[in-house]
Amino acid sequence: MGTIKSRRFPEGFLWGGAIAANQAEGAYREGGKGLSTADILPVGPDRFKIASDPSIVLDTLEGVYYPSHEAIDFYHRYREDIALFAEMGFKCFRTSIAWTRIFPNGDEETPNEEGLKFYDDLFDELLKYNIQPVVTISHYEMPLGLVKNYGGWRDRRLIDFYVRYAKTLFERYKDKVKYWMTFNEINVMAHVPFIGGGIILKEGENRNQVVYQAIHHQFVASALAVKACHEIIPDAKIGCMIAGIPTYPYSCHPNDVFEAMQRDRISLFFGDVQARGYYPSYIKRFFKENNVNIEMLPGDEEILRAHTVDYIGFSYYMSLVVSTASENAEKASGNIFGGVKNPYLKSSDWGWQIDPKGLRYLLNQFYDRYQKPLFIVENGLGAVDVVEEGDVINDDYRIQYLRDHIIEMAEAIEDGVDLIGYTTWGPIDLVSASTGEMKKRYGFIYVDKDNEGNGTLRRIKKKSFNWYKKVIESNGEEL
Repeated sequence: MGTIKSRRFPEGFLWGGAIAANQAEGAYREGGKGLSTADILPVGPDRFKIASDPSIVLDTLEGVYYPSHEAIDFYHRYREDIALFAEMGFKCFRTSIAWTRIFPNGDEETPNEEGLKFYDDLFDELLKYNIQPVVTISHYEMPLGLVKNYGGWRDRRLIDFYVRYAKTLFERYKDKVKYWMTFNEINVMAHVPFIGGGIILKEGENRNQVVYQAIHHQFVASALAVKACHEIIPDAKIGCMIAGIPTYPYSCHPNDVFEAMQRDRISLFFGDVQARGYYPSYIKRFFKENNVNIEMLPGDEEILRAHTVDYIGFSYYMSLVVSTASENAEKASGNIFGGVKNPYLKSSDWGWQIDPKGLRYLLNQFYDRYQKPLFIVENGLGAVDVVEEGDVINDDYRIQYLRDHIIEMAEAIEDGVDLIGYTTWGPIDLVSASTGEMKKRYGFIYVDKDNEGNGTLRRIKKKSFNWYKKVIESNGEEL
């Protein structure tokens, strides 16, 4: 495994880890925080049912366990956790701000000072250890008030609410935060519109019309946030964030190859608009064929064109395979994007197919297409970890997964890709976004908590903790 002699990561490369407020903070009603869309998602099979059709229940219920309500209690324990990140040598730490801590209902004129103060303290703690905060403005949550009163991102008024929120953050943290992202995995809106944008579809509605109109509102909001960030913090960088899942054809049949390209475009569309500044021609054909008529106000196209992102942030966990022949129908399990099983790859405990080479492929695809710096802001292995006697956790499978992906990152840099950083998902165990479980663990640090919310919340270092520390110390040479 040893040292890579011929491949170097750039000087100042941003090594770190990434979490989301709603998956880690807890304290869901403390400090004046309002209810968010994440706060009404329970653990287990009901979670996806409600995320897919939230009209079932738009509130919290008695006797139901909601993992985000306490999560791993990062809200009260962040100092202890950041000290551990510093021990690993983190250069940066990606987190999100809970919109409902700043604007509890989303449409207030005045922000909640207690919420703003919490993030001041959090960022100060990071900066104390020379860890750069990388901040996502909206990460899979938004004020429930905006869903109930406006219908989520289907309503154009949300652009103003979001821009007010973003400007509040830029003004407040302009001396502390130099890396921003507008929406986490914005392309997930096309697959799970409630998670991505608080959208509840009504009987008989044209799904594509509602979803792509809401996406347009997010694009305009994102571009206006880019504009505001450049004006308020000229030395900052602000990016988009995309769920990166490259698509392979199952065979070399031209239909499979074309289908793979079409499937890739469902996600690439989001990068195209935010990094190039306009709606590509292929999406216009899709709109025409699916009776989608995007209502744009005068000036929208100019806003998108004038305020493109500085970098592309993205997550990478797996690749996808598509087939147009029904006999190849063994489905890939565990992801919302569908596809069939890749016979050449192994899968994680949750059915996600492990494909390190796919990361190099995706890095090259993005860089060839956009010629903008790239930032891998999520990559990791969700697995079942066992605590052995003496608090030992041998997570060699996680080390192997990360090592293989880092090797491919180094190859992509050698290919000429401008890669600015790598934050593993989640450097500490947290609540899974897809299932709400704690059993699906990603961290270098174990958190004593189970799927039902029982446990002491004690933090325990895993074997991967010291391994990642050496990776950072050697700037990726010692793997």
